[in-house]
Amino acid sequence: MTTYADTPVANRNATGRSTGRWFAQVGWRHLVGVLAVAFSLFPILFVISAALNPLGTLSSTELVPTGASLENFTNLFQDTPFAHWFLNSLLLAGVASFASIFLSALAAYAFSRMRFAGRRVGLLALLLIQMFPQFLAIVAIFLIFTTVTGLWPAIGFNTPWGLFLLYMGTALGANTWLMKGFFDTLPKELDESATMDGATHAQVFFRIMLPLVAPILAVTGLLAFIGSINEFIIANVFLTEPNSKTLAVGMFGLVAGERNNNFGMFAAGTLLTAIPTVLVFQLLQRYIVSGLTAGAVKG
Repeated sequence: MTTYADTPVANRNATGRSTGRWFAQVGWRHLVGVLAVAFSLFPILFVISAALNPLGTLSSTELVPTGASLENFTNLFQDTPFAHWFLNSLLLAGVASFASIFLSALAAYAFSRMRFAGRRVGLLALLLIQMFPQFLAIVAIFLIFTTVTGLWPAIGFNTPWGLFLLYMGTALGANTWLMKGFFDTLPKELDESATMDGATHAQVFFRIMLPLVAPILAVTGLLAFIGSINEFIIANVFLTEPNSKTLAVGMFGLVAGERNNNFGMFAAGTLLTAIPTVLVFQLLQRYIVSGLTAGAVKG
């Protein structure tokens, strides 16, 4: 049997140079990729470990839990109204994202395809409004909703529909600009040919335009869903009753006062909170990928 010592020196030098050349060209990329994956997986593993930690405290959490159990998940549903928070967030994020996509698509189609008085001013107004942070208007909105709650309690404080109206006002600007840019890339001959065949504006929009802009609808829908389900500042001001809170507000309350003691339940809630976002991303991923590949080969 031939050993490394019996290998000729020239062959050993050639092998060393080949290995060094491979690492200089390709190998270092694999090393960086492995380090990036390890860096990104460490927080996830730590949260999973904290959720399975039977003691449920931050100080006792280790990367590999000792005596793992589902006690934190059980306590989360028994000791807190987590189910209400979860349903409130799903309802609010789902309805808000769908409504924002639909309204933004209508506005983007009008700004892209139609010419009317105030079009340029309207576009600039949408852009300028997005430059100001949301929390600058909280005081004014709070005073408005104080009156609204007295007149129409169904859309006032501690209701998902009141918060839904607030999210609509903050999401339309950015989504409209994103969709308008996508509508501008579509040839206007499609509209003209459909109009010549007797199609109305509604038929052109729903049957021709929307299928072609499915990638940007998926992107804006995903961003709107993630933004709604993770929003905290406005929801924390307008939702104060325990059963009306969203996941972001309710989960913050678990660690606001007793961070060490409730960390296990907080980690368990974090894992459950990530499920809707992952499912929505997996559902829309093929639309995003197909849109990117179709645009890459468009001649």
